[in-house]
Amino acid sequence: MNKKPQRTKNRGHRENRGTFGKWLFLITVGLFTLFIVRFAYIAINKDVQHVNLRSQAEQIYTQQRIIQARRGDIYDSEGNPLATDTSRYTLYAVLDRTQKSSDGKPLYVKNRQKTAKILSQYIDLTPKQIEKILKPKGQAYQVEFGSAGSNLSVSTMQKIKNRHLPGINFIATPARQYPEGEFASQIIGMATPKIKNDNGTEETNLVGQLGLEGYFNKQLTGTNGLRKDKQDVYGYQIANSKQVTKKAINGDNIYTTLDSQTQHFLENKVNKVYKSSNANAMTAVVMEAKTGKIIAATQRPTLHAENNPVWRNMLVQDAYEPGSVMKILSLAAAIDTGHFNPNATFNSGTWAMGGGKITDWSSSGWGTISYKDAFDMSSNVGFAHVEQDMGADTWMKYIKRFGLLKKVNVIGMGNEVNGYTSFKGILAQANTAFGQGITVNVMQMMQAFSAIGNNGKMMKPYIVSKVVDGNSGKTIQKVKPKVVGQPIKASTAKKVLGYMQGVVYDQKGLGHDYQIKGYRIAGKTATAQIGGAHGYSTGDTNYLYSFAGMAPAKNPKYIMYVTLRQPQNLKKPATKQIASVFNPTMKMLLSQQKVAEKAKKKVITMPNVVGQSSDDANKKLSGKGMQVIVVGSGKKVKQQSAAPDEQVLTDQHVILDTGGEYKMPDISGWSSADVQQLAKILKLKVKENGNGYVTQQSISPDTTIKRGTTLTVQYEAKN
Repeated sequence: MNKKPQRTKNRGHRENRGTFGKWLFLITVGLFTLFIVRFAYIAINKDVQHVNLRSQAEQIYTQQRIIQARRGDIYDSEGNPLATDTSRYTLYAVLDRTQKSSDGKPLYVKNRQKTAKILSQYIDLTPKQIEKILKPKGQAYQVEFGSAGSNLSVSTMQKIKNRHLPGINFIATPARQYPEGEFASQIIGMATPKIKNDNGTEETNLVGQLGLEGYFNKQLTGTNGLRKDKQDVYGYQIANSKQVTKKAINGDNIYTTLDSQTQHFLENKVNKVYKSSNANAMTAVVMEAKTGKIIAATQRPTLHAENNPVWRNMLVQDAYEPGSVMKILSLAAAIDTGHFNPNATFNSGTWAMGGGKITDWSSSGWGTISYKDAFDMSSNVGFAHVEQDMGADTWMKYIKRFGLLKKVNVIGMGNEVNGYTSFKGILAQANTAFGQGITVNVMQMMQAFSAIGNNGKMMKPYIVSKVVDGNSGKTIQKVKPKVVGQPIKASTAKKVLGYMQGVVYDQKGLGHDYQIKGYRIAGKTATAQIGGAHGYSTGDTNYLYSFAGMAPAKNPKYIMYVTLRQPQNLKKPATKQIASVFNPTMKMLLSQQKVAEKAKKKVITMPNVVGQSSDDANKKLSGKGMQVIVVGSGKKVKQQSAAPDEQVLTDQHVILDTGGEYKMPDISGWSSADVQQLAKILKLKVKENGNGYVTQQSISPDTTIKRGTTLTVQYEAKN
């Protein structure tokens, strides 16, 4: 009786299991169906939760690479590069032994000892130090070599690469090269690398920091391009998969007005005086009087100075009291308004006025002297009288007409200072007439001086001649001479030039050191006190000495302005130190002008002889009347001193470089300009003594020479 209920119970269990099995089967089929449907949807639409799988896969197996745009170059007036693009390299070594090429060759450092021994020849680490780096603690995919392995030049990188060391690679970083070194460094400026992350790509661009590099940074920079490379699952690039999605646009090129030969000459002279005088600072500028074109300009210290480099352009960013060169302008204002009588007299020495006192540089004075003598002898008292005679309002009107107290805005020279004067009270107003109590910058003075040298018309200084598109080569901006005013009459300018000649040639004049044999110079000396928080500094070493000169005096072609600030060594008077810069530079320019004028009908267009045999090139150029100098033992011309299509004189020296072994030519009778051209080609360092033409050379003719050798040259003037 008890067995029947047991069967009923077992049957219930079987029914439950069957029901569970059916449901399990149905759920499994349902899930499988959903999986198939979902898989089909994804396969067809390539989309999961609004994420495009095709795009995701493309990103995983596609690598974006930056196509680096070339930064524009900066050139001198003859098209020689002053700033150009290059690369610096960081060395690294791959240590992961799984890294192999598609054909099984190792892409890792295989032999540490051999690698260390070879690398030590090119970077500043010993083989043991390199071996230690190549054997780090723990696992490392790759290692770098610190500062010793970074910032490597193209040539060093190439030398290491030529040793074919497995696992040794390089990371390239854009860099800037300045072939001429300190050549107008504050004007050219510098560009430094800056890393930027954009859209998942990391790019390194050069950013201008100063000078033309900073002023034209946007135009020089250009726009980087973008390239996509497809890779397989192992990371190898798929053949023919490169795709340029954005082309690189190169930066524009900047052409300056700087004359390479004059600039080098000026740099050499300024550097010598700056070092020998132990001055605090120094500037020098040469400008064409009729156009405002700056053909040479420099300063000391530079941004490349070993001690205390200066990160500013002193020609526009330094405001200073100019001293007696201001008398050129106050004299012009007085003459222009009819308030200057050269024969009238006054008592020199001191003059009490406005609760203070005007004092001449010789406080005892020279007794009663004329106003012409006041200019020759640089009398402050005399020019205080001049200012009082024409009136403060009139004088201020001319200060503004000469462009002072406002920016010149020279294209390429940013962050310019305005200059300042309180101009309150008769004492302060009188002080400005002789350059105290008013601040200026060098470019303001050059602009004002141009009115004196250009028949009353004032020219805006300019140092950039044109901007050229880096892709098409078309000129997109051209700078032309610009008249910015006529502060004085032409007759006034001629009279001022006459008085400036008196400073240099009259018996009482203070500018005798600036006489140049064979040429007439107009100029003005200056010795300005240097102001500070506690008044003016005292002592002979605490002055700003300067000279502004123009030549030829009757109709100036060039204006040159040199300043020497706080020279600590005055064994040689400041005037003689400045003259050692002014005289030879101006003489070189005037000599070139003289030769050019004599040979106007003998100017020819320089042909391109690069690649021709030295014999053929020599014969071709000699046939045109040129004095050809061939240097080097090679058979073909590698470079020529005068650029193709350049206008040259038929009787000038043309140097042809053929490479190989170099022997010193006989340079007797050569001008400084010719010597500088030779030095540039042979990479010689030149020390020059005297003026005129070569009479002695430290390296004898036919002596084998190496680049970097110092050549000492003695010049003497021809009778």
